[in-house]
Amino acid sequence: MSINYKKYLPLTESTAYILLALSEPLHGYAVMQKVEKMSKGTVKIGPGTLYGAFSNLEKEKLILKVGEEKRRKIYTLTEKGRGLLKEYIKRVEILIENGLFTKNW
Repeated sequence: MSINYKKYLPLTESTAYILLALSEPLHGYAVMQKVEKMSKGTVKIGPGTLYGAFSNLEKEKLILKVGEEKRRKIYTLTEKGRGLLKEYIKRVEILIENGLFTKNW
């Protein structure tokens, strides 16, 4: 069955980073830390944004709760989530490619 990712695209920067962070199972606070590190401090996600995103991403079956440690819920990407992230990265690569060859700055 083919999944139509167009309904999810484009992703917000926060959502893209959350999905990237969840390429390994993590709890919310670890996701916030990893996003800040991956983005070199340019993206900081607060708890309200993160848990709202978790709720929506879980509802869309893009992430999955895989465990709990001391009241911390641990999430990871589903196959659908991985596919969406790959599609988004392709779009960003095209944008970068075009930006690199633009000389009219």
